[in-house]
Amino acid sequence: MEYFIELFFSGLTRGSIYALIALGYTMVYGIIGLINFAHGEIYMIGAFTAFIVATVLSILGFPLLAIFVIAAVAAAVWSSAYGFTIEKLAYKPLRNAPRLSPLISAIGMSIFLQNYVLLAQTSDFMPFPQLIPDFAFMDPIAGVIGSSDLIILVTTAVVMIILTWLIKFTRIGKAMRATAQDRKMAMLVGINVNNVISATFVIGSALAAIGGLLIASHVGQINFFIGFIAGIKAFTAAVLGGIGSIPGAVLGSFILGLTEAFATGYVSSDYEDVFAFSLLVLILIFRPSGLLGKATIEKV
Repeated sequence: MEYFIELFFSGLTRGSIYALIALGYTMVYGIIGLINFAHGEIYMIGAFTAFIVATVLSILGFPLLAIFVIAAVAAAVWSSAYGFTIEKLAYKPLRNAPRLSPLISAIGMSIFLQNYVLLAQTSDFMPFPQLIPDFAFMDPIAGVIGSSDLIILVTTAVVMIILTWLIKFTRIGKAMRATAQDRKMAMLVGINVNNVISATFVIGSALAAIGGLLIASHVGQINFFIGFIAGIKAFTAAVLGGIGSIPGAVLGSFILGLTEAFATGYVSSDYEDVFAFSLLVLILIFRPSGLLGKATIEKV
């Protein structure tokens, strides 16, 4: 039973990270109908930014809590700047182009960012400092759930609450919902759609950066390629829950995380990805709109 609980919390931790990345996918798709395939690389850039900042602050002798907070803020701000710039350069000029054009642009931007970080850093895995200390009160259950798992779960829960409040009760959130429902009508009532889309990219990028920091500290290493794998998994989770649905992205992420954890624990780690993508195939066959997605009707 203890092993089952350990796998359960491991799956929740995976799902939490996937959720932070999947929210960026689903928010962008919900507003402009575009899959931002460079989003995984934003996650990777956030992890590298946190790594550089944390290394410098460690050398300067900053306390661990200050290093964690400053690295998280720096990663979120820097990744948001990348997300904002990518939207302006690679996606905005193609907003009214055929759907294949922005898709190719997104894939090209993903490859560009991968190689950019490869040249700027290294192709080897680099050790990431443990920014989350081991809490004394966690010692009795350390074999089931660790301190980093707890921080990841709590951070994800707080982010979900803040994001829900932001979308439901703030001015920018209402503008996002209006733009997602009908972009042209939103423009007619005075909403600056370009600013809304940019804000969506910025928020999604910041969430991905936080996920990059948390998982890098949890795993203890980073590499220029981590964004591709995490991005594909998060995209799978978003589709699983219903692309364009924020609750669906969270639900799909936790289902995917738990599936991977139990598949790894009871079958083999070699089949982790097989189970994950098999689940995606089944959802696409039997419920193409996802678990919480709404089927769309095309008018002729």
